[in-house]
Order: sequence, then C-alpha cells, then structure tokens
Amino acid sequence: MPNTPAEVRMLDGGYAREARSLLYHAYRHDPTFAYLFEAERPGYDQRVRATVRELVQQHFSEDLPGIGLLIDDRLVGMALIAPPQRRMDITESWGWRMRMLLTTGFRCTKRYLEYHDAVIACLPPGPYHVLPLLGVHPEYQGKHLGEQLLEALHNWCAEDASSQGVVLDTGNAHYLDFYKRQGYEEIGEVAIGPIIEHVFFHPNPQTAIKASA
Repeated sequence: MPNTPAEVRMLDGGYAREARSLLYHAYRHDPTFAYLFEAERPGYDQRVRATVRELVQQHFSEDLPGIGLLIDDRLVGMALIAPPQRRMDITESWGWRMRMLLTTGFRCTKRYLEYHDAVIACLPPGPYHVLPLLGVHPEYQGKHLGEQLLEALHNWCAEDASSQGVVLDTGNAHYLDFYKRQGYEEIGEVAIGPIIEHVFFHPNPQTAIKASA
C-alpha cells in the first residue's frame, strides 16, 4: 500500500479533542507511562486518558503551539511544542497539579513530577524547543509519517534563530534507532523506576551551520 501524503498543519485548542484521542492511543502502551501510571493496577486507561487530557488542555490554554499531520482531515500524527521562552512551565501550575491529583492520584502525580524533574536535570544549557508529547496514531504507523512529522517540526523550529534545536525523551527502546536516523543524538539517560528514559537533542540547521563556520 503506497504511503499517503499528509497535510502539515499548525494546531491550536480547536484540535484539543482530536489531540487527546490520538495521544491517548499513542501513549497507552508506552513503557514510561505504564510505570508512571501503574499499568498493573485497575484504572490504568482512565489515568492515561486523564493525564493526556490535562497536558493537552494546559498546553493549549497557554497558547503554546502544536504541529499535526492530517489525512483526509483526520489528525493522524502530532507533537506539542514548548518554545524556549515558555518551556517546562506546565507542572508549575497548581491548577494542573490539583487536577492531576484528583484524576490520577497522589502516587502517580508524584511519579510524573519526579520523572519530569529528572529529565529537566539532564538537559544541556538552552535555549531550545522541547516536545512534551508526540506520536502517530497506531493505525497509521509504518507509513513513514513519523519522519514527515519530525521534518516539518524541525523546519518550523528552525525559524526561531534563538533556538539551538529540539529536545525530546523516550523510554521506548523501539524508537532509539529511529530518532538517531532522524539526526538526534542521545545526550542523557534517566532511570525512571525500571525504565531507562533516553533524552535526545536535534540541533537546528542554523546552529549546526554556525558551529561548522
């Protein structure tokens, strides 16, 4: 089956409902989420849904950008983007923390905050863009949409001359080679319970050109 070309579109709060659904399906089998939100305990799916809902809601309520891929007007891939000057503010919101406590419980919220802080602690000096959540819907994986999503994202982020590049993290070993093929270099590892979270950096083209000049 030939790969279907997807339309690249910037996302705002009008896509929140579709974004929540896509990211839930992308993360419900993620090993990091499985540990953070206790997949072995009843109610795991509800905790993942609640977490994705709160992260997406907080992101768009702060007018932060997102980028998506659409096929026949269906959102099939996306990334939330935290620009350099606004990055990592989300967990500092007491409203967000309270909603997380009420929907996922104290232990899961504590695990998420510890994970978040551990990843931040191994980041290099900025400024750079951070990707809090990104994914391709499982029904559309294997069609090279991940490559198209990251290419569009890198091009968009490169327009910000102040940014050194893009940072993301994953605890899914299946994606390590994929990110390296897309030009990412691993800059750190964090132990999240039994999971090793890998932190990756992709330099902006402008930064790479300056460094080689």
